[in-house]
Amino acid sequence: MADEVHVLESNQNPLVTVSFQRDANRKQKYLEAEPKALGITQIGMSVFQITSTSVFHSQNHGTTGIDVTFIILSILVVIAGSVAIASKNLHLPLLKACLGMQIVACLASFVNIICILMNYEQYYYTACWHYAHGNQTTYSDDCHILERTRSHLFGESILIQVTLMAISATLASYCCKVVNCCAPAPKMPVITLQTQPAEQ
Repeated sequence: MADEVHVLESNQNPLVTVSFQRDANRKQKYLEAEPKALGITQIGMSVFQITSTSVFHSQNHGTTGIDVTFIILSILVVIAGSVAIASKNLHLPLLKACLGMQIVACLASFVNIICILMNYEQYYYTACWHYAHGNQTTYSDDCHILERTRSHLFGESILIQVTLMAISATLASYCCKVVNCCAPAPKMPVITLQTQPAEQ
């Protein structure tokens, strides 16, 4: 036992070394979020929302100020989806841009929910009231059917905006892990074994 201790003390290189190094493949973590699929989903849903709002606005259903705000914010979500797809090559400046755009898209989706609720509230008070009195029961029934359909469309729009907000938050969290804006890059333990040359 004393000989073994003497050998270990006289040896200058330890047999096992533990060091902490930055993970060279941490950028690959972003690809786990499936940025291409989520980016395409963001673009598709936003284009659908822009088209729906434009169609309703062309039929004089809605408020110009709210609709224009809604369309501009939806275009920002389309841009965020495009940046998410472009960030798939893991270039660090693009990943930083993706993080910023996804935060903007998350806020834009939240404001869009408020715009939808404001538009619905205004429509709810002005729709079908002039058919409530008088002998126009056929028009009143048709109007109420259309009103119910429109309320379903408002609900669908809110659901889409909540989905877009969740997608933006997901992509932003994965970008944050790669860019390390919230905390320093994690270090991984690396264990190195050194073997002594065989005696001849």
